[in-house]
Amino acid sequence: MKILIQLGLLFGVCILGDLISAVLPFAFPGSVISMLLMLFLLLSRWMKESTIEESANFLLTNMTFFFIPFGVGILRYAALIKSVWWQLLVVNLVSLLACFAASSWTVVLITRLQELWRRRRNA
Repeated sequence: MKILIQLGLLFGVCILGDLISAVLPFAFPGSVISMLLMLFLLLSRWMKESTIEESANFLLTNMTFFFIPFGVGILRYAALIKSVWWQLLVVNLVSLLACFAASSWTVVLITRLQELWRRRRNA
């Protein structure tokens, strides 16, 4: 029963995110809004981790099952993918390099900011 209540809370936040997305005057994914709502609830301590811990761990443990429909969908379009495989490869490589660069620059920036804050605190 406890896991059902936890799943109800998680799905409730998801539904609320979808409702907010439907009301917005611009397109924004409801799933992203739901994650931001969950982050807000956890950071503001209106919801504790222990409230959703068991069901969240279950969903994370079995996450691979949620990708099966997408994998089957990709297999349905195998002929189309074969015709544009090199374009997909280029886009993925460029995206990968851009992500690596942005991540490394972010780490360097945060490290420098933390060092600057430490120096100011110790001075």
